[in-house]
Amino acid sequence: MAKSSENTEHIKNLVALLPEKPGVYQYFNTEGKIIYVGKAKSLKKRVSSYFNKDHDSAKTNMLVSKIADLKYIVVDTQEEALLLENTLIKKYQPRYNVMLKDDKTYPWICIKNEAFPRVILTRQHTNDGSTWFGPYASVKMVRTLLDFVRQIYQIRTCSLNLSQDQIAKGKYGVCLENHIGNCKGACEGKQTEADYAQTIADVKNILKGNIVQVINHLKASMMQLASELRYEEAHHVKEKLEHLENYRSKSTVVNPDIHNVDVFTILDDIGVAYVNFLKVANGAIIQSHTVEIKKRLDETKEELLEIAIGEIRQKIFSDAREILIPFPIDIELSNVKFTVPQRGDKVSLIELSERNLKYFRLEKVKQMSKVDPEMHTTRIMETMKRDLNLERHPKHIECFDNSNLQGTNAVAACVVFKDGKPSKKDYRHFNIKTVEGPDDFASMEEVLRRRYSRLLAENQPLPDLVVIDGGKGQLHSAINIFEELQLFPRVMLISIAKRLEEIFKPGDPIPLYLDKNSESLKVIQRLRDEAHRFGITHHRNKRSKAFIVSELHSIEGIGNKTADALLAHFKSIDNIKNAQTDELGRVIGKAKAEVVLKYFGRQ
Repeated sequence: MAKSSENTEHIKNLVALLPEKPGVYQYFNTEGKIIYVGKAKSLKKRVSSYFNKDHDSAKTNMLVSKIADLKYIVVDTQEEALLLENTLIKKYQPRYNVMLKDDKTYPWICIKNEAFPRVILTRQHTNDGSTWFGPYASVKMVRTLLDFVRQIYQIRTCSLNLSQDQIAKGKYGVCLENHIGNCKGACEGKQTEADYAQTIADVKNILKGNIVQVINHLKASMMQLASELRYEEAHHVKEKLEHLENYRSKSTVVNPDIHNVDVFTILDDIGVAYVNFLKVANGAIIQSHTVEIKKRLDETKEELLEIAIGEIRQKIFSDAREILIPFPIDIELSNVKFTVPQRGDKVSLIELSERNLKYFRLEKVKQMSKVDPEMHTTRIMETMKRDLNLERHPKHIECFDNSNLQGTNAVAACVVFKDGKPSKKDYRHFNIKTVEGPDDFASMEEVLRRRYSRLLAENQPLPDLVVIDGGKGQLHSAINIFEELQLFPRVMLISIAKRLEEIFKPGDPIPLYLDKNSESLKVIQRLRDEAHRFGITHHRNKRSKAFIVSELHSIEGIGNKTADALLAHFKSIDNIKNAQTDELGRVIGKAKAEVVLKYFGRQ
């Protein structure tokens, strides 16, 4: 519904007064409810852009039509704007803002601020002076880390108050954990605070990724114990070293010079986007996490990545001074350098993060195809429409491929996909009739003319998209027939060249290169491969039949009619050779059966 002239004037006056400073703006509807929150480097420029033009996105136009009022908050930096935007979105959950589907509480590893500190798993982060590590993406990861640490070090698990006064009073007695060797019995004064503190220091270094430092400490300790002839204790330290070395060998290690770095990448999809985060410390990846963002206004990858960086860094309390990203974004954070790596280990980190995204998305697609097949199909159609820049969803696709061997037995195949899946009952074979020799271009023209002349004459449904297996030459042949039969613009047309998987479209000399993991490319490749398989099968059958007929024609007294009867019944030369006399006689008569048997040396 269009705004009243009075309301439009009100909005114009508000926009005119906006400052050119960083801040956060809020849009309200006629009921006074916040419907959108955004951040801006310049409030005046950003907010004005909503009202000075028509937008390509219908959703954005809808948002603008709903705006009845706006308010803004000026801040000093872009970082403050990012954090404030994040806070307001969480608080009000405006209808037109993206939503990160990541509202669960994540687990942490906490080293308690107490005498003889415990190392525990918790979901409640508090500012009580304890040391915190995380949050982690899964409880399983945390439990694995804690089990590993407790396998190496003897850390208490009880919740007793182990102050020196309490221990001196002899209030506690050792428990089963001490008897089985999991705890040194600090509650009875069997372990000093200094010794326990060294254990906690090692645990902290492991959780920070400083494994080399712990290994060096343990090696020095082992050598010292051995020099003092304390071989049993040295052996226990050696076992710890072996556990640590094994753990390090399984960790993803890049370059030890890369320390305290965050890595963010994004994968844009229909209606959603996925953002992966990696935490790197001392060259080792110590955290990995992926979130899903539900789009609301067809936001760009840059905008979505900015939102995700602010949300994730705030949630995990990241203090990294460098952030690796796959492309430049318009955001500034204090004391933080954004890097788009071009080579080396940092590029490898970006690639690793992107692989995580693809695996995450693949799992989502698999789940969707099982839970909601119709939505899965719609998403694939929308993806193909976007990737190939088509005018509509390619629900009905036909793909053509030619097959011949040194110009003989030329055939063509047409395979049909409906809603992204093979419709085998609609597959068709074509024997090339008008072309002499191996002329793929002319063969393609003949097949397309026969196929679509018939569909038009019989008033049958035409496909949404036709895919030609071949490059520019094959596409040009197809264009000739499409123009002759006036199939444009009712039927869309593309071709795929095998060498580089280039996609060619009519009127565009520049080929389209789709990501090799793109669902659109996978559907097209499957079409092409299925057409090739179907065509080769027919071609092989035809060559086999031609060979059999040629062999039978070598038998004096056997003509075309008899040869066809034998082929139809026995299918192969071997079956004819091994057939019983009575069976041959029933098919072609007793006299001709004797001729065939004599030819094959059975009389």
